[in-house]
Amino acid sequence: MALTLHSSASFINPKDTKNPAKTSDQEFSISLSFPKSLKLAVCRLRAKNSIHDVQISQHDKPPLFAMKSEVFSTREERLHEVGAVEGHKSGSRVPVFIMLPLDTVSMSGSLNRAKALNASLMALKSAGVEGVMVDAWWGLVEKDGPSKYNWQGYTELVEMVKRHGLKLQVVMSFHQCGGNVGDSCNIPLPPWVLEEISKNPDLVYTDRSGRRNPEYISLGCDSLPVLRGRTPIQVYSDYMMSFREQFKDYLGGVIVEIQVGMGPCGELRYPSYPETNGTWRFPGIGEFQCYDKYMKASLQASAVAIGKNEWGQNGPHDAGNYHQFPEDTGFFKREGTWNTEYGQFFLQWYSAKLLEHGDRILAAAAAIFQATGAKLSGKVAGIHWHYKTRSHAAELTAGYYNTRFRDGYIPIVHMLGKHGTVLNFTCMEMRDGEQPASANCSPEGLVRQVKMAAKAAKTQLAGENALERYDEGAFQQVFATSRSDSGNGLSAFTYLRMNKRLFDGENWRNLVNFVKSMEGGRKVGLSECDSSGSDLYVGFIKEKNVKAKEAALV
Repeated sequence: MALTLHSSASFINPKDTKNPAKTSDQEFSISLSFPKSLKLAVCRLRAKNSIHDVQISQHDKPPLFAMKSEVFSTREERLHEVGAVEGHKSGSRVPVFIMLPLDTVSMSGSLNRAKALNASLMALKSAGVEGVMVDAWWGLVEKDGPSKYNWQGYTELVEMVKRHGLKLQVVMSFHQCGGNVGDSCNIPLPPWVLEEISKNPDLVYTDRSGRRNPEYISLGCDSLPVLRGRTPIQVYSDYMMSFREQFKDYLGGVIVEIQVGMGPCGELRYPSYPETNGTWRFPGIGEFQCYDKYMKASLQASAVAIGKNEWGQNGPHDAGNYHQFPEDTGFFKREGTWNTEYGQFFLQWYSAKLLEHGDRILAAAAAIFQATGAKLSGKVAGIHWHYKTRSHAAELTAGYYNTRFRDGYIPIVHMLGKHGTVLNFTCMEMRDGEQPASANCSPEGLVRQVKMAAKAAKTQLAGENALERYDEGAFQQVFATSRSDSGNGLSAFTYLRMNKRLFDGENWRNLVNFVKSMEGGRKVGLSECDSSGSDLYVGFIKEKNVKAKEAALV
């Protein structure tokens, strides 16, 4: 038996946004083949909105791929062995979600490449994933003017996800897309917001040299009516209320989680390491972002309050620049200013402002989404470089006051837990041994610390991979990290990201085995049309020569 979907494959290259019209001629087929001996009745599935037709018919050729091979069993066993070492609780389940492309909804507000997306969701469902994640971009939804919301593309997506029996995580993305790791398209803040920024550049984060960062509104003006009579917190709240009203019939059912963006890349942090125009590159320490007039006024007021007026004149003068290492600076070196009375004052103020920002947004979100059945989550960056040094410089510039002598993640998880918010943490796929020795990295140590902080605060912890990884080793590391008998395992994992490479043969097999292991080894779900309990096989087929390119065993 074979099921073949013909769909646009333009999602394969998310950077190609200049000529969307040509995508209609670029098609791929996803072929779901069944063992030849299996006798299934021919059935036709037709999407409600007639996006595509799916035909299941008899196929005289042998299956695209053999049945479960020894190599799959071996990989699965290895994953379980890793879990046993880390305290894997047998049979426990960690649902897996897949991030959709950043440009899933187009700049015009409609659903991008609907046919390709529909086919992809079918493949993901057959692989046993729980659901998908999508960014609800502020710059798209409210681009036509204050309080003028366009949810059209997202409405189409929610309906499509529902038809496939998947769940949806939606990110309230109040940040710009573009200029950071993995950004494959550019979606700026709403035009009317950019107009306000052009009139008042202090609305955005600013570094010591005066460089402005348009990724996100500075938290220094959270409570000031700087956006045409509304405060940023009010604008974010109105946006979330509009979302709630638009999707009230789906919240808690199809839409199971709302991730609340609280900074650049949607993360609760300062934009201390922007990649735009080479401003920062790994593993630089980054720079403090406290030089807009609102942040400076707050710093000065805090210094005056403790009788140290001179401490409020500016940020640290010896903190170096984006590309430097800790020992190259006076502030972050081993016996540097960071550990003096002044350094402690500044870092406490800087990190407290970030916590207050998160607290304000999450308080609003909790009030808006209470009783809807949807979980709230907040994302924290996995800044693992220079983690082995005393000062943890890269974390400090991002706003995480975490040093050799102070746990900076306990206050964060307590703040999240206060609002019943899941902590979503990145870099779950990384191993210490994969990092350059000179960068003093320890992603494994960082993840352990965050897991212990979440456990102590009784705050749920979910995870993501920081970089696009498709190899078996990365999946094994996530699996090992996700499990624990001591009560600090992951509640869910969201994989970054769906694209053409994900469906390539070896990558897809790795993902499918990973999902199955995270599900506690249970058999993945099958299409409603397949009542015989067969295994499904997924592959990409070239139109012209009908040559099958192996993509996945499900």
